[in-house]
Amino acid sequence: MSGVKINDVMVTRAIVETWHKKFLSDTEVEVAIVGAGPAGLMAAYDLGRSGVKTVVFERNLAPGGGMWGGGFGYNYIVIQDAAKPILDELEIGTELYAPGYYTANSLETMSTLILKALKAGVSIYNLIAFQDVMLSSDCRVCGVVINWRPIEVGKYHVDPVSVGAKYVIDATGHEMMVINKVITKCGLKLATPSGKIEGERSMNAELGETVIMDNTVEIAPGLFVVGMAANAVMGSHRMGPIFGGMLLSGRKAAKDLKDKLGGS
Repeated sequence: MSGVKINDVMVTRAIVETWHKKFLSDTEVEVAIVGAGPAGLMAAYDLGRSGVKTVVFERNLAPGGGMWGGGFGYNYIVIQDAAKPILDELEIGTELYAPGYYTANSLETMSTLILKALKAGVSIYNLIAFQDVMLSSDCRVCGVVINWRPIEVGKYHVDPVSVGAKYVIDATGHEMMVINKVITKCGLKLATPSGKIEGERSMNAELGETVIMDNTVEIAPGLFVVGMAANAVMGSHRMGPIFGGMLLSGRKAAKDLKDKLGGS
């Protein structure tokens, strides 16, 4: 090898200074997404490529949610007709299995979504745990409170930090982490029949996929919900390893948010 001699301290400085510079630029954003599963990343990609300053916080080491494991640990997923154009647009390979059913490699699908979101200018931070929302004086969600995931796991008494956002998206799936926090700490009324969490119902992919677009809404002032979290809060069914609804839900949320931001 030739050129500059590698200095270990310089390597450290390069990582720390680059990360801090990026993070400081992301402390005020237009949209903050909690959860880097397929719905969250789809929303992030569409928002980012439209020029919306977007950040994604993922508590795990690897973004991707449950898609990596496909179904039953087999790394393939199913996509239906309605969502296939999205995979074609992203240049993700599909194979026709039966009329209306397409299979796709879960690793290719998720790695492509991550790459496309990053290339669209989205910031993705892994190992970051959501802990709370920021709430404005008029009871509107206006940001997120975060901490390092290892600090949360270790139960260390270390205060978190805050990131401001015009809108927040709960893309945390079955756990509905942001929505649960809004209910327990803020007392906000949700845009559901009861004003509270309706609760996830058991598997019925047909019903779950049918209603997910209707369930993708601004669930509380400043807070949108996508993907499985949308069905869970509205009392709809889980869908299993068919992921078309996840992608379509993320795209719908991005469109609705762009309309709102364009009018603000």
